[in-house]
Amino acid sequence: MSTEISNAIASELRPVLARLNRKMRKLSPSNTVLSQTERSILVLLEQHDYLLSAELAVLEKITPQSMGALLNHLDELKLISKTASHSDKRKIHISLSLSGKEMLEQVRLERDEWLSKAIAEVCTEQEQLILKKALGPLTKLVNF
Repeated sequence: MSTEISNAIASELRPVLARLNRKMRKLSPSNTVLSQTERSILVLLEQHDYLLSAELAVLEKITPQSMGALLNHLDELKLISKTASHSDKRKIHISLSLSGKEMLEQVRLERDEWLSKAIAEVCTEQEQLILKKALGPLTKLVNF
């Protein structure tokens, strides 16, 4: 496929994916109290047993001070747990609390329900098959 064709596809695909992502974020009531960075922090914590505040700041590419403020907010909402390190009491391990796990599950459920309903109501059977076939190439793009 020519560069010209892939440029045209990219120009059309990018705004559609961005709008779909924004719409799913907006349509999730459980998700409205958190910023995009706070949601990202919860997902990072879900992927790891625990992280230090400094590690989260590096991963999110923000200052340690900003991370501290975000973690305080997440702690106030009871979405994270803070535990002193056994080996170094100066270090605080940040992990996802049970409430944080439940919130992530609820947000995903709400998004899946909305997307499933939208696909069923606006896409023909043939279009649904096309979407299913597009999952492979879209996954390759995400992993690039």
